[in-house]
Amino acid sequence: MKVRPWLIYAIVTTAFWGIWGALIELPQKSGFPATLGYVVWSLTMIPPALVALKIINWKLELDKKSILLGCLIGLTGAGGQLVLFQALRTGPAYLVFPFISLSPVITIILSYVFLKERASKKGWIGIVLALIAIIFLSYQPPNDANSSGYLWIILSLIVFVAWGLQAYIMRFANQTMKAESIFFYMMATGLLLIPFALLMTDFSQEINWGFKGPYLAAIIQILNSIGALTIVYAFRYGKAIIVSPMTNAVAPVITIILSLIIYQVIPHPVIVGGIVLALVSILLMAIEDNPEETQAEISTSKN
Repeated sequence: MKVRPWLIYAIVTTAFWGIWGALIELPQKSGFPATLGYVVWSLTMIPPALVALKIINWKLELDKKSILLGCLIGLTGAGGQLVLFQALRTGPAYLVFPFISLSPVITIILSYVFLKERASKKGWIGIVLALIAIIFLSYQPPNDANSSGYLWIILSLIVFVAWGLQAYIMRFANQTMKAESIFFYMMATGLLLIPFALLMTDFSQEINWGFKGPYLAAIIQILNSIGALTIVYAFRYGKAIIVSPMTNAVAPVITIILSLIIYQVIPHPVIVGGIVLALVSILLMAIEDNPEETQAEISTSKN
């Protein structure tokens, strides 16, 4: 099997995001709010962004189209995360997460229609299995927590659309601009949204400002930031209809396996089923015939 650049970057992304997912609750359980975790995450985006700019000799693309596309990618991603915080405050997590987990559907539809991306039979089977696996892996047993009306549905829908659009725009932007420039604007817009995260933080509660608070969060969030950089490269070289469902299905599998080892948490049978489907989908999409090679190598000359 020929190893393609997109697959390498997708694997790196899922590995870092999977580890991040298994550890991210540690600062929160120690008394460091998730909204402040967002602030820390946005700051940890700076080092990878500087590395990315160094790779292109600091030649950041400053034309209007590049700035617009880069900021849209950043706003849909980071903005979606902030909306998710509110969705989880007003609605049940066991319904919110399966809802938003299907965001790759939007990416696939848009990429199929507007980017004319196609996959082989094996690839399409892998895509469908990955989408089913994502739903299963997002499963959380119902609890007695009350939800605030139907606001959570609207908020979840916003996140669903935002994250689906983000992946599509990321693939689209990679056709005309450098991946490194895309990531820079993702970092910049993430920083711009810090005030909103602060406004959403309840500072009346006791906050852990020690090592297990912001410092531990920074160590963990850098994994998320590096994964965010490598997924831009994955979209640069690979098809969005393959990269999006694959990364969304694989990362939770790694998280669950690590959680089993670290916390000795036995996954629900539904989640186990999701792991099996995800593994099968990974294999099918990894060996997916890619006759177009996504035209991404064309952009290599720009870098």
